[in-house]
Amino acid sequence: MTYLHEKDNWTDFYWNQEEVAVLLDSVSRAQGRLFGRLEGLGFENQLKATAENLLTDIVGSSEIEGVRLNSDEVRSSIARHLGIENVKDVASSHYVDSVVSVMLDAMEHYDRSLSHEQLCAWQAAFFPFGMSEGKIIETGRYRTGEEYVVSGRLGREKVHYIAPAPERVKIEMQKFIEWFNAPHRISEVLCSAIAHIWFVSIHPFEDGNGRLGRILADMLLARADGSKMRFYNISSEINHDKSHYYDIIEKVQHGNGDLTEWFVWYLQTLQKAIDKANQTVTVTLSKSFFWMHFAETVMTERQRNTLNLFLDGYEAKITSKNWAALNKCSRDTANRDIADLVEKQVLLVDIPDAKRPSYSINYTGASKDSFVGITDVHIDNRGGNPYLVATYNGKEIAEHIIRLDAERVSKGEITPNSLVGKYFSYIVAGKTKLK
Repeated sequence: MTYLHEKDNWTDFYWNQEEVAVLLDSVSRAQGRLFGRLEGLGFENQLKATAENLLTDIVGSSEIEGVRLNSDEVRSSIARHLGIENVKDVASSHYVDSVVSVMLDAMEHYDRSLSHEQLCAWQAAFFPFGMSEGKIIETGRYRTGEEYVVSGRLGREKVHYIAPAPERVKIEMQKFIEWFNAPHRISEVLCSAIAHIWFVSIHPFEDGNGRLGRILADMLLARADGSKMRFYNISSEINHDKSHYYDIIEKVQHGNGDLTEWFVWYLQTLQKAIDKANQTVTVTLSKSFFWMHFAETVMTERQRNTLNLFLDGYEAKITSKNWAALNKCSRDTANRDIADLVEKQVLLVDIPDAKRPSYSINYTGASKDSFVGITDVHIDNRGGNPYLVATYNGKEIAEHIIRLDAERVSKGEITPNSLVGKYFSYIVAGKTKLK
C-alpha cells in the first residue's frame, strides 16, 4: 500500500475549484456576519467570548486524542492568563497550564513566523514529564524513529498510516515552514485546511501531531480574521465527528493529492463552528441588552441570579414550579418573585389567564410582542435545526433557536413574534450592523 508522501512532488495539492468556491463563499459570509455582530459586544464581553471559545477548543482538541481535561481547570487557567475576573479560581495542573499557554501563544502571535524551535517547544509543553500513555517519548525535537498510526488490540492491530521515514522529517518540515510563512495566493481559510493535512501527513513528532496540526490551522484562521481574539474553533466540531475526520484523513493519505473531499468536509465543519459561535454571541448580546435596559430595576439577589441562569441559556420554561425548584423555595415565594417581575415588565405573561401560566423574559423592555421593521416572523426547519426567520428592512434574518422554543410555538404556548426580543435583540437595540 502506497501513501501520498511517497509520490514525487506530493505536496502539489489540487482540488475542484468550483465545488470548493461555493462553500468557501458561505464560510466567508458567515465570518463577516459574526464579526459584524461582535461589534455590539464591547471589549469585556469579547474577551469572555474568546475565553469560552478557547475552553471548548482546548478541551475538544485534547478529547480527539483521547485526553480528557478538567473544564474547570482549563477555564480557570485561561481566565488567569487573560486577566478575566469573576471566574471561580480552581487550581490547575502544570499540564493544563502548559496546554493553555501553547494555545494562547499561537493565537496572540498568529502573524509571527513559524520556526522549528517554536514547534518543538510547543510539543514539549504537551508532555512536561516526557511521557505519553505511560511510556517515555521524544519531546522538544523531531522524531528519530518510524511512526505508525495504529488501532486495534494487541495482536490484532490495524495499520492506518506509515509516516515519512525519520531522515526525511527535517527536510519535509523545512518545506512546510517555508510555505506556512510565505504570502499565500489563496484564502487563508483554505490554507488552514492545507496546513492541517500537510502537517499530520509529515507526523514530525512521536506524539502531539494532531493537536499541533489543529493549532497551526487555527493560526491561519486567525490570520484570515486579522484578530488575536478567537470566537470560533474547529476542534470541538471535529470532536463531534471524529470517525469521519479520521476516515477522510486516511483517504487523503492513500490519494493522489486531490483535497476536494477534505476541503468540503473541513469547510462544512467550519461553517458549523461559526454557526455555534453566532448562537453564543446571540445569547451574550441578548443578556447584555437586557441588563442595559433593566440595570436600575430593583430586584432581589434571588431574582437576579435566576434571571441570569435563564439568560445564559438554561433550557426550561419559566414557571412558578421551576422557579421554586431552582431556588429551593416555596411555590408562594416563587409566585411573589415572578409577580413582582411581571409588574416591573421584566417578565411577560405568555398566555393571559392560562391554567398553568408561563413567562418569558422581556429582553428589550418592549411591552408588546411586535417590533418596528421586523415582519413575517416564523419558524423554519433548516438542516434539521429550527430557525426563527423574519424580514428586516427588506433583508431576511435568521437565528438558530433552541428546540424548546420551537416546540412551544408548535404547541401554541407562545407566538413566533414573542421570540423576536430573545433572538433579534441585537437588531432591536440597533447596536449591530447587518452584513
